[in-house]
Amino acid sequence: MVEKAEFSSDLYHPKHWPMWFAVGLMRLTLLLPLPWQMKIGAGIGRLVMKIADGRTHTARRNIDLCFPDMSNIDKQQLLERNFEETGKALFDTINAWWWSNDRVQQHMTIKGTEHVSQSLDSGKGVILFAVHCLPLEMGARIFGQFAPGIGVYRPHNNPVMEYLQVKGRLRSNKGLVPKRDVRQMIRSLRSPDVIWYTADQDFGRSSAVFIPFFGVPDAATITGATSLARLGKANVVPFFVERNSDDKGYTLEIMPPLDNFPGDNETDDAIRGNQIVEQLINRNKAQYMWLHRRFKTRPTENTPSLYD
Repeated sequence: MVEKAEFSSDLYHPKHWPMWFAVGLMRLTLLLPLPWQMKIGAGIGRLVMKIADGRTHTARRNIDLCFPDMSNIDKQQLLERNFEETGKALFDTINAWWWSNDRVQQHMTIKGTEHVSQSLDSGKGVILFAVHCLPLEMGARIFGQFAPGIGVYRPHNNPVMEYLQVKGRLRSNKGLVPKRDVRQMIRSLRSPDVIWYTADQDFGRSSAVFIPFFGVPDAATITGATSLARLGKANVVPFFVERNSDDKGYTLEIMPPLDNFPGDNETDDAIRGNQIVEQLINRNKAQYMWLHRRFKTRPTENTPSLYD
């Protein structure tokens, strides 16, 4: 488990100077009020939509696949709003990593903390079942104001970004666990403790089942929640965070633990998990990460790509 951000003199190498310069600019934006940051972020998102053809194609295709009955006008409006919200997410991350606790608390509303407290008090760990909503970094920081947990993360290839993300995320977590270290996740749950878990991205064919997700009947979906809940003897608790419509703060809601989870069949559990993911996304479609190639893995090697 990673419990400290390790800084080394190698991070001062000239090849990293452009990154440090960008970090300095990012930190300057902390001086701006949140609504100003969001206006700038929306502008960045609109610019990205115009110049990043590949990402725009992926997001548009995901929306087409997931919502086949939505009108073309509504799909285009959702796409444009999503890119604006994606630009705003840059500042969500900056604020999550560098705001003081006082400033976080001034901009947050949190509901349902009793569901976590009751589970931990009864000796059961908590799997926070989240989706990749765009303000997720801020959601972790807000959650850490009352119950710091264990973050599951993917180490970054860039050493400066790895240092920054570990340092930033440890402001709201006791420790970080690489996403492949299942044994440490289970140990943490049995402590008991809280860990983060997401099952709404495409992690490849290994350990995946092909089940419905919105309008796609055969989306590759991992089944790890079943094993973690069973081996970790933990409750699975759905979780959602969104940026308020006035761009002045964030609302985080923790829902009651799932009944009868895990069940007898991991495929049935995964289907149930996807249904929950759909419900969470539908709370605020524009603030979901549609840029991810969610359906890149097909049931067989010969099945045509959905993105060509």
